[in-house]
Parts: sequence; structure tokens; C-alpha cells
Amino acid sequence: MKTNALDTMTITDVQFLPIVKEYARKINLVGTINRLVETDMEISPGTVVLGMVLDTLSGRSPLYRLMDFLEEKDTELLLGESIPASRFSDHTVGRALDKIYEGGTQKIFGQLSQNAVGGFQIETSGAHFDTTSIRVYGDYDMQDKPFKITYGHSKDHRPDLKQFLIEMLCVDRNIPLFGRTRDGNASDKTLNNELLTTVSKHMADHGIDRNAFVYVADSAFVTTENLVKAGEDIKFLSRLPATFKECGRVINDAVERNEWVGMGVIAETDETSKRPSACYKAFDTTVVLAETTYRAIVVHSSAHDKRRQKRIDNHLEKNKKDLEKRVKKILAETYFCEEDASAAAEKLSRLPNRTDCYIIQTTVNEIRKYRRGRPKHDEERNVDRLEYTVDVLLIEDESKIENLRLEAGCFVLLTNLSSSMEKTAWSPKDLLALYKNQAGIERNFGFLKNPVIINSIFLKKNSRIEVLGMILLISLLIWRLIERTMRQYLDQEQTTITGWVRRKTKRPTAFMMSTKFHTILIIKMKNKRLLARPLKPVQLDYLRALDIDPNV
Repeated sequence: MKTNALDTMTITDVQFLPIVKEYARKINLVGTINRLVETDMEISPGTVVLGMVLDTLSGRSPLYRLMDFLEEKDTELLLGESIPASRFSDHTVGRALDKIYEGGTQKIFGQLSQNAVGGFQIETSGAHFDTTSIRVYGDYDMQDKPFKITYGHSKDHRPDLKQFLIEMLCVDRNIPLFGRTRDGNASDKTLNNELLTTVSKHMADHGIDRNAFVYVADSAFVTTENLVKAGEDIKFLSRLPATFKECGRVINDAVERNEWVGMGVIAETDETSKRPSACYKAFDTTVVLAETTYRAIVVHSSAHDKRRQKRIDNHLEKNKKDLEKRVKKILAETYFCEEDASAAAEKLSRLPNRTDCYIIQTTVNEIRKYRRGRPKHDEERNVDRLEYTVDVLLIEDESKIENLRLEAGCFVLLTNLSSSMEKTAWSPKDLLALYKNQAGIERNFGFLKNPVIINSIFLKKNSRIEVLGMILLISLLIWRLIERTMRQYLDQEQTTITGWVRRKTKRPTAFMMSTKFHTILIIKMKNKRLLARPLKPVQLDYLRALDIDPNV
């Protein structure tokens, strides 16, 4: 019986996943994991991880039952070999996760990030560190290694749920170089201290000299212990917490001296009418912490924090009420000589202290008191005595309030980088731009917490959760490499690409790219594959920016 060609034809929805697979190939994902993980399983651990990465970035939720995800997929196209989806059972995947844990998640991810640094020429001069909490539902009473799931300070504002932490070290703004899971109640200050011991080794593993990078962290880094451990060997940049007296001192000094250096606009995105770009100015000075002098950059932003300005408004209102309460007794008194009234008025004018934001303006009023009874027709009323009262007018001290609002728009960067180092002179603008790149790691945490990526942790073994954390980091690494490649291409070619709602953009996101390939269908007949419809011009533009041949 002759076989109809239609009987062997299959149509699969691949969307943008071949692009993810191609970037996984560029960092040698499968080969690296298979080399580092010893196993005799029929399905290689590298293939399992690739399948889970594709599952993670596909937006399918929740992240489990890999078999269901691959059931309707062309596994030969996406995984590089034709494997029945039935082989990716939960039991098989669980065994693979156990083998990967034995191989060492940090070693595996470290090698993959090293592949990315070399293959994509990643800029490694600034290493950004931060942590985030991942909440879990359930008891999770097991306390087996490598970390503890427990209650702690919740960055998701869910103290009722147990959690674990993910710490991350990123370079080139948001490319993850190192990451691992930690105890749910671990302190950022302690984690910073521990990483300072090993950060030079992490960078050396990637062929980076410790003098060629700057460790960037948020204000949790600034403790006496961490500053001492950093010493002169580790160059760092952080934000001085307001809890340090030196922070308030240098901000007051900067405002009083008014010797600012303009830095202009640093934002890379274009401003809009509703969201104008912040304009910065800086004051370069020093502070003494732990008996050591450090460089401090007082930075003022024109985009004042609304919460800070609201706090000042509340302070002004409270200050006015306090002053009114303090002068009420004097205002209620009546004086029988002008000298006493003038003395009271002078006392009131001296009442405001250094922290008050109002000037008290006083007026002495003369009140005539007449004798009782009506005067005769041709006589004037006789004055019996004179009394005096004091009136008060509270006037805002504009210069003091202006300084107060100016101080509210300031923060302090702390560093041991000199302004005249041998190889590189770090200007305040350079330091601010480097610190603002810390926002990249915050966006990475947003990726890890996105319910489209992962909405719940279904694994019940801490070791497997650690491997899942590594898979999420790998997914993030590929996602950021995709985004970085597109933006670099547009910068080099001085061109734009179609973004949202047919608008042109210079800064496309990986998610933006993914939406352009939602309609891609692949027709397979025997060993031949065809696109159900030709690629659109916008899709070809994205593939060009991604440096990917359409044949993938």
C-alpha cells in the first residue's frame, strides 16, 4: 500500500525556541554539562537541562512535567536529537537533577558563564552583587544541605511564607557570572562578607585580574567588617547608608558649600513629557570609616523621590504646629508696658532653632483702655491705661527649605577608587554610571520572580531546588545574551528595529523579540522541514540583529 505524504507530515509550533537553542549552542550548554556530570542515563543531563531551559523561557507555567511540554514539540529540531517525549518523565528528570547536583551546580554554571564571557566578549570591569528572596508554599521541614528553607526577611513582603535566597554576581550590567541558593534567613551583610573572600577567585577563573574589576553592591555591603576585608585589594563601589553619621555630614557640607560639578543626564533611554530624564550633579569629598579614609561622592538628582518630598512637607507642617504651640502662651498674655511686650516679642523672634524652617515675625500692638462711663458732650474719652499684645506671623525660611529639599535629593556613593589612579581616572560621572548599572541585577531578579517564568516551587528536595536555581540562572544568562546581542548590533549599525506597536526602538528586549515569533510553525515531511509561512521582514530584522541564520 502506497504511503500518502500527508500521513508522515507533522506541524509543530516552535515560536522563538530555535533561537534559544542556538544561543545554548553558542555557550556549549549541552556539551559542558555532559562533560562535568558523570552518568550512565540514556538521556544526557545536558539534554535534560536544555529541555528545561526551553520550557522555562517558553512561558509555560508551572515548570514541571517536562514530558507534557515536549509532547507536541519537534525534539530533533529543539534538542538536537530525536527523543520521544515519554522519556522525559518526572522520575527521569529527577534522577538527572540529582546527578547534576553531585556534579556541582556552581562549577557547571561557572563554566557556562565563562563560555559566555569568552564567546560574546563580555565587559567585566564592573561586578554587581545582590540577593533576592524566593518564597515557597508548604512546610518544607527538611533541613538537608546545601541550604535551609526557613522564615526570614522577605523582600516580597510575605513574612508568613518560608523562603530561600538567590545571590547573584553580574557583569556588563546584567550578565550573570555567578549565582547560588542560600539560607532563607541569611543576611545580605554576611553574604557580602563571604563573597569578598571568594570574589577574586571567581574573577580569576574567568581570566580577569582582580585589579581590573570593581565590586559593586548596594548599601548592605557597607559594614566595618566588610570594609576591613575589602582592604585595598578589592576595589569597590557602594552606597553609604544614611544610618552612618558621616552620610548626613557630607550631604550637609555639600549643600552648604554649593560647589557642585554638573554631570548632566546619564539615562540611556529617551525622556518623555511624562517622564523627564533626571539631571545629576556631584560633590567629591571624603569620609572616615573604621579609621580609614574613603572617597565619597555626594550625588544630587533632579528627579526627587516623591516619598522624600512628602516627608519634608510633613516635617514643615509638624514644625509649624510645634511653633504655634510654643508661642501660644506668650500670645495669650497681656502686657502693661511697652518694654515688656517688646521683650516678649524679641524672645519669640529668637525662639526658632537650627532645625526650624520658619521665621517668626512679631508685631507689638497698643491697646487703649478707657475709663468707664460716657464722656460729656464736648469732651473726649479719657484713656485709663495702655495695654500691649504681641501678634506673630510664621514665614517660611525659603533658603533653609530649599537646602532641605536639596538634601532630600542627595545620596552618597562610597568607594576606594581614586580620582587619579595609574591606569584609570574615575570621575564622579563614571562612578555614578557604574553604580546605576546595579539596576540591571534588579531586573534580573524580576525575571526570576516573574510568574510567567516560575510561579511555584514544586520540588521537595533542597538539592533539586538548587539545581532548579541553576537552570533559572542559565535561562537568565541566555535571555540576557539575546538582549545584549541585539542592542550591540543596533548600536554598531546606528539603526533601530520595530518594537511595540510598530514603534522603532534602539533598545529591544528579549521578551519583545519573543513576541515577534509567536506564529512560527514548522512543517516536517520525513527528513525535510519547511516553514509554514515565509518569515516576515520584521522577523528577518530580528534574526539579523541576533546574528542567527534563518535556517535555524
